[in-house]
Amino acid sequence: QEQLVESGGGSVQAGGSLTLSCGSASRASTRFTTMCMAWFRQAPGKEREVVAQINGYDSPSYADSVKDRFTISRDNAKNTLYLQMNSLKPEDTAMYYCAAHHYVICMSDYDSYTWKGQGTQVTVSS
Repeated sequence: QEQLVESGGGSVQAGGSLTLSCGSASRASTRFTTMCMAWFRQAPGKEREVVAQINGYDSPSYADSVKDRFTISRDNAKNTLYLQMNSLKPEDTAMYYCAAHHYVICMSDYDSYTWKGQGTQVTVSS
C-alpha cells in the first residue's frame, strides 16, 4: 500500500510558524491532483481531529480552532500537500498526519482515507 510521508514538524515557541509538507513515499506514485487531501492531528490523550482539508476542486476548509492561522495548499506539479501554520499556540501541540482520499469531496472520518502518513510531531511551547 502506497504511503505518504510528512515532514517539517518541530519545536517552536508560541507565536511562531511552521510549514508541514506531505508527499508520496513512492517514486511511481498516485497523482492526488483531483483527490481530497487533509491534515489531521492527535494530541496525547485526545482523539484524532481534522485540521484542514482541500477537496478535488482545490477548495479548502478548516477546523474552527485553526481558521485564520493555518493555510492548506498543494502543488500539483510536485504532487505535494502543505500546511502553513502561523501564530502557533501550545494547544496546537500534536502529531500531525496527512491523508488522501479516493474521492473529490472530503470526509472527516480519518479511517475512510486511503493513503496515510506516519505523522510529524509539532510541539509549541509557551
